[in-house]
Amino acid sequence: MKLGRIVGTVVSTRKTETIESLKLYVVRDLSLAMDDRESFVVAADAVGAGVGEVVLYASGSSARQTEMTDKRPVDATVMAIVDNLEIEGSSVYDKSRDG
Repeated sequence: MKLGRIVGTVVSTRKTETIESLKLYVVRDLSLAMDDRESFVVAADAVGAGVGEVVLYASGSSARQTEMTDKRPVDATVMAIVDNLEIEGSSVYDKSRDG
């Protein structure tokens, strides 16, 4: 899994029926933020996340391991909404204080 922040939505009026019911988000990979590089991925939402939230997402074949994405052509899936993030004993993110 990777850590990311949902920064936008993807709207597509025409798509294959296998992804019709999926909400699609643009997720900025936070693991690369330390390197001053930005990386984005389009991820299907499996947990009811929203724009601005910090999330855990999986990519590749792991993205199809949720009930919502099983046997669907997705390469990334939001699998958890982060409440708190602590690194080396220091709190770096707390959802209750963010935004």
